[in-house]
Amino acid sequence: MTPASQGGSGNDRLGIEAMCRLAGVSRAGYYRQWRASAPRHEETDLRDAIQRLALANRHYGYRRIGALLAREGRQANAKRVLRLMREDNLLSLRDKPFVPQTTDSRHGWRVVPNLARGMVLTGLDQLWVADITYVHLTEEFAYLAIVLDAFSRKVIGWAIETHLRAELALAALDMAIAVRRPVAGSLIHHSDRGVQYACSDYAARLRAHDIVPSMSRVGNPYDNAKAERFMRTLKDEEVDGSGYRNLDEARSKIGLFIDGVYNRQRLHSALDYLTPEEYEENWPRQRPGLAPAAVAINENCP
Repeated sequence: MTPASQGGSGNDRLGIEAMCRLAGVSRAGYYRQWRASAPRHEETDLRDAIQRLALANRHYGYRRIGALLAREGRQANAKRVLRLMREDNLLSLRDKPFVPQTTDSRHGWRVVPNLARGMVLTGLDQLWVADITYVHLTEEFAYLAIVLDAFSRKVIGWAIETHLRAELALAALDMAIAVRRPVAGSLIHHSDRGVQYACSDYAARLRAHDIVPSMSRVGNPYDNAKAERFMRTLKDEEVDGSGYRNLDEARSKIGLFIDGVYNRQRLHSALDYLTPEEYEENWPRQRPGLAPAAVAINENCP
């Protein structure tokens, strides 16, 4: 509340000058006290908002918390948000990564060149990226395959099973094709050199829909950086510490995270702090009358 708002205009309210006279303080002293206390009140209010948002989004860093504050109409620069989060021990949780072997590139199937490197994207369904990761269950491992649109970062196909056969990757691809129905000849599918993606069944499915295959170079983790980044987000924000009892529980909770949190709620710095769903819905309208923005595939930055 500002000094002006305290004065009021009705007969039942006293003005600043009258209140100061009744309290035995000078008007100048009142304003000095208000100027000293107002910033403290504002910072306390901001700190409360940061604590609420950080506790609800425990894996968000200070930049994403700043974006959430901006959505609420609060103004706070990144340095200030970082300072307050550091003082309150609210910086996002980080775990040491552990990545077991899920890719077997020692096979006799054909390996195709990397067509995604340096590619400039101008819209949806131009480049899909695919990957597989492991998931801990109580007594065994499960394996998750995903297909992601590189332009919007949205997961458009996924499947989880307790095996690494080609059917796993094919199920994720089939979901993506059913959901997006890409125009024949307009799409590149990029993956690592794993046997699941190089085998004849997978190659035949891509040919049937006139999708051009592309594969990463040997020993270069940046060639499939967007898929790798999603997997890291999934591990950090959902899988690690969840303790799934069985495959059904893992499938249910991971599905809720992908569809309900990652695609629809999680803000992405690379998407101007929009969610993938928002980005896909809004990107043509963000630049009315202009061609869609080009997005370069930078292989050196995840």
